[in-house]
Amino acid sequence: MKYYPDASGSLTYPEVNVAIEEVFAEHGRGNVQMPPKIYITFPEGDFRTMPASIPSQNLAGVKIVNVHPGNPAHGLPTVMATIILINPATGIQTALIDATALTDMRTGAAGAVAAKYLAQKKPLTIGLVGSGRQAEAQLNAIAAECDIEEVIVWSRRKENADRFAGAYQQSPAKSVRTIEEACNCDLLVTTTPSREPLIRSEWIQPGTHINAIGADAPGKQELESALLARAEVFVDDYEQAIHSGEVNVPIRSGAYSAERIAGTLGEVVIGRKQRSSADAITIFDSTGLAVQDLAIARIVVERMEGKEIEEDNRLIPPAP
Repeated sequence: MKYYPDASGSLTYPEVNVAIEEVFAEHGRGNVQMPPKIYITFPEGDFRTMPASIPSQNLAGVKIVNVHPGNPAHGLPTVMATIILINPATGIQTALIDATALTDMRTGAAGAVAAKYLAQKKPLTIGLVGSGRQAEAQLNAIAAECDIEEVIVWSRRKENADRFAGAYQQSPAKSVRTIEEACNCDLLVTTTPSREPLIRSEWIQPGTHINAIGADAPGKQELESALLARAEVFVDDYEQAIHSGEVNVPIRSGAYSAERIAGTLGEVVIGRKQRSSADAITIFDSTGLAVQDLAIARIVVERMEGKEIEEDNRLIPPAP
């Protein structure tokens, strides 16, 4: 087995977006094996195991990933991840990959694919609710796919929104004091770990597309249930979304029904589903798929030279 340290600096969003779009298409065709994530919960957060196989790309493996919202206070990332690839023919483990930054990239790329197919107006005014690493990944991935006219940023701490807006140089960007101001946009991106709805239905205008990224575990919810009732919701995967996506709380409370889900992003990519009209509000409910991790891991292995870490059938950690 070979070990691959953080390789995100060698990847570009255009190539990652293409790879992620391809695996969403395979998912939409039903050509992948991917059980729902398995969660282990702690008082401080959780970790998840995410296995998958993409036969058409001869890929198989598993990602182990944690989400600990309190980590930044200790100088640690909220999300940390490792991918293990295996040879489908033999089961031999072939690669161990540091996937912390790659997880940010592949999630950002999913948002870019959703924006490509579901956002109406181009160029886009993008509203960001949240200003952390995933907000940055979403913006950079979308910028590689769509023209951006303006960026509007809200964060719980105004100084973080100011810093984010000041650092973004590709398009005009500004910070705002209220979430409602950030909702005055064509594409709204929410990337918070909130367990209480932040986005009110009346703030969202017809034709808006929303990438709902933050709700990735049971109990999380960023959008008011009434907004889901007005919108056409496209999920990345039915089972995962119902269990732990933006729709999970509204479904459990009876405010929304799983039968109302409009389709998956993969079905949109292959043309099987689409938004109904220019005035429709569309939502992409992203939980993060293991097939996305396999897609970005393949790029890393093809691009980088790993370090051999197998000896006497035991894994030897790489030297610091």
